[in-house]
Amino acid sequence: MSKTLDSKLVQVAHITDLPPQVGKEVIIGEHEIALFRLTNGKVKAVENKCPHKQGPLSQGIISGEYVFCPLHDWKIDLENGQVQKPDDGCVRTFDVEIVDEMIYIRI
Repeated sequence: MSKTLDSKLVQVAHITDLPPQVGKEVIIGEHEIALFRLTNGKVKAVENKCPHKQGPLSQGIISGEYVFCPLHDWKIDLENGQVQKPDDGCVRTFDVEIVDEMIYIRI
């Protein structure tokens, strides 16, 4: 369940709810978001739909700072949402803040 800290910052999880290298889907209003904790400790959030065939990115495989779509293996940069060549497209990224081990997403 999400909790609003202010009008745009929404609490979505505790850091321990997000194992490294495993995606988690969170829904905030009409936004379906894929949330990831990388091995370097960073937490990233992107739109949970691949631009190719709407594959659920939260179910994708993580490698470094990239997620691979589970449907057709499109490689997406979690920093900027860009699909890597030779494919083309992008997904929306969301700013993430961690305060007292709680994860917040800015909408």
